[in-house]
Amino acid sequence: MEAFYIILTGALVAASSALLGSFLVLRRMAMLGDAISHAVLPGIVIAFLISGHRESLSLLIGAAASGLLATFLIELLHRKARLQEDASIGISFTWLFAIGVLLISAYTGQVDLDQECVLYGEIAYVPLDQISFGGLWTGPRPVLISATLFVLTLAYIIISFKGLKLLSFNEDHAKSLGIRTQVWHFSFMAMVSLVTVLAFEIVGAILIVALLVVPAATAFLWTRSLVPMLILAVVLGIAASAGGYYLALGLNGSIAGAMVSVAGIFLAITVLLKVLVQKKA
Repeated sequence: MEAFYIILTGALVAASSALLGSFLVLRRMAMLGDAISHAVLPGIVIAFLISGHRESLSLLIGAAASGLLATFLIELLHRKARLQEDASIGISFTWLFAIGVLLISAYTGQVDLDQECVLYGEIAYVPLDQISFGGLWTGPRPVLISATLFVLTLAYIIISFKGLKLLSFNEDHAKSLGIRTQVWHFSFMAMVSLVTVLAFEIVGAILIVALLVVPAATAFLWTRSLVPMLILAVVLGIAASAGGYYLALGLNGSIAGAMVSVAGIFLAITVLLKVLVQKKA
């Protein structure tokens, strides 16, 4: 059952990440997940200073607040200061990360507190974190969280599909139709922040950042149609999770690292095939 829970958790996180990551790739915001994973540090430190302990819920609340602040700063710099989106992302997450490092060095020097030890999880530990849900179900807490995230993400994509599609392909046209694009933009950024913060507590930062980008980028190389791209990205993410687990088992290595490696192999094969097809054409 341990293998099943690990693969299931990876698959659920991969599916959620692929759905959101597809829109990130289309909007050329692929590194937003990486930015959020760095920007949460000051929220973690402030939550620790207020609560006085490293209890997971309070730190997650602080991390989520910091992640949302990062998305607000990115939007402020891009819309108001007229900076490029990638520059806005780079400035926001480095500034917030630097504040977090400063707070740690100034106020928590005697405490083992950093973003690696308080928030970044390891998917191999999924079966160890058991929880009983209303006496009806007993199993790993990460499975319950990742399943909830997937349901929320899928519901959000279905409800917001038209708005996100217009936002991704023709924002100016959407504005001309009277659609409030900023509402869709902020709701999307908030959803990415929520999934990123909750998921990398479970599976680790490297894995969640990779799952947000690599399957979606691979799917984008195969198709330009949105719905097939979403479906293919989800399939590739799930395949990378399952294949990565068995690769790690065979090599006796890191599960998260193996999952990222398999996703990267899928991308490399796709690029190679594209190059070969173009040469023949």
